[in-house]
Amino acid sequence: MSVTDSPTPGNDAYLGMLESLSRTPEQKKRARNLGIGYFVAAGIALAIFVRGDGGTSTFTLGGDSSIGLPGIPLAWICAVVLAALGGVQISRGTAKLQNALLAAATILFIVTLMAWAAAGRQFSLTGTLHDALKAATPLVLGALAGILCERSGIINIAIEGLLLAGAFTSALVGSATNIWIGILAAMAVSAVLALVLAWLAIRFHVDQVIVGFAINFFVLGLTSFLDSRVLTRNPQLNGTGTIAEWEIPGLSSIPIIGPILFEQTFYVYAALALVAITTWMLFKTKWGLRTRAVGEHPKAAGTLGVNVLRRRYINVTIAGAVAGFGGSWWTADVGRFNENITNGRGFIALAVVLVGRHHPVGALMAALVFGFADALALKFAFLNTGIPSEFLEMAPFLVTLLVVASVGRGAHVPAALGQPYEEQ
Repeated sequence: MSVTDSPTPGNDAYLGMLESLSRTPEQKKRARNLGIGYFVAAGIALAIFVRGDGGTSTFTLGGDSSIGLPGIPLAWICAVVLAALGGVQISRGTAKLQNALLAAATILFIVTLMAWAAAGRQFSLTGTLHDALKAATPLVLGALAGILCERSGIINIAIEGLLLAGAFTSALVGSATNIWIGILAAMAVSAVLALVLAWLAIRFHVDQVIVGFAINFFVLGLTSFLDSRVLTRNPQLNGTGTIAEWEIPGLSSIPIIGPILFEQTFYVYAALALVAITTWMLFKTKWGLRTRAVGEHPKAAGTLGVNVLRRRYINVTIAGAVAGFGGSWWTADVGRFNENITNGRGFIALAVVLVGRHHPVGALMAALVFGFADALALKFAFLNTGIPSEFLEMAPFLVTLLVVASVGRGAHVPAALGQPYEEQ
């Protein structure tokens, strides 16, 4: 029997040492940084959460169901677990369990944070998750727009501008007619803007990143000007009304899940449907195969008879329409347009594309993380936790940086992304 086959107690430590020695310098560096992150999180738990009010937080789950969590004992457990993970991560790493342990540690830290914030009070968990799904909806739609473009080889930095254009158009046209016509107009205007992006990038080979930023700044400046000169002076053109939530009979009465998933606006249902449809189209249809081929190997696709340029024009235009629909979400949510109403969410949608590995389902999961950060920040503002409002407002962007830095590294992007193509 060889040493590695021996079941002796010391063999596990020996194998762990071999595994530690076999790690590449990059893996060791990432493990060290992650371990430091665990220690920082453990320090926060000790410095802030352990010194909380110490009351029991009651998490309501809908109806009469609730869970009580004692704040200070949970904070001690969180600190010890995070410190232990930090030590293991730095000393030997956690190999294939790294992402799973990171996810579990993140959930533990967030639950501890919520217990600290709601000490001695009630915290509606179902309401927070309901709001998280709602806040994630425009991010999902923006991310789908990015995926449709980037899967075909076009970088879409202009998601923010397309969302903002959709929000403004739906407010203006929706006020003059009705909100449904406003939504269609928003999709049309954003599709035209996306077509401009495609035309400049494909026909003239202009740098796609620069074109995207140019569209963002153009839309921001134009909508700000029109808001002050048109909408402010003519308030009757800036009042579409809101779209109420639609409860799905039967499904909305399911405990816990029902209030979260089935008491939403049609935007949520449409976004979930688009995720399913886009996933099927990308990976189960001839259109999806050609789209992915154009993004990965356009020359090979062109040799096989695929019209690469036309495929890119069509995909970018469709992406613009999806983004315009996503932009109209803000108008339908608040009933009017406000200057820079999207507030940088288009750039978070870009992060969602990256973290989601350019996959619609992955983008949905990533968007839910950012949506939860949004909902949690809003909830903390009502709980009077003492956290400055400025920190709460920047929470979604801080979460974006942390998630991209920890999960987004090494994400595969289409091989021909951003590269111009000349028809042979």
